[in-house]
Amino acid sequence: MCTIAGAGRAENLWLDRGRTGVPDKVATKFKLDTGALTSSMHAEMLERFEKDGENWVRFTLDFEDIDSGKDVETRIERRVERNLKVRGAGGAETRLVVLMKVCLGDKVYEEEFSLNDRDKMDYPVLLGRRTLDKLGLVDTTKTFTVEPSC
Repeated sequence: MCTIAGAGRAENLWLDRGRTGVPDKVATKFKLDTGALTSSMHAEMLERFEKDGENWVRFTLDFEDIDSGKDVETRIERRVERNLKVRGAGGAETRLVVLMKVCLGDKVYEEEFSLNDRDKMDYPVLLGRRTLDKLGLVDTTKTFTVEPSC
């Protein structure tokens, strides 16, 4: 297990926007979500398609880079890993799950993220228990204590 020393319940991460295969220096905030098994990421304009006999999805990541304050919008294609049925107070829905690379602290993680329109949420990214298991202990009394440095 790897520990992001001193990480709090909300931190910054860098996202892989599909240009170089490693996370770009576009920082967005995330929140830890022990109630969710799978991590979730804000995505808009989802478009399913088939590529080489496999299911793929094209979607738009639209985040504010919290370091520069600028909006960053990128169109990305990823292979669909699976469909995820999510149940909540508003009922059940099915979401597409893709693999994305993110930089947390000084490590790059390739994790599954369900794609969902989180435009009205405070945090565009939630990290679920599958990812949290890899991060180690977290101090839930702190926020924004670890800068990405991959």
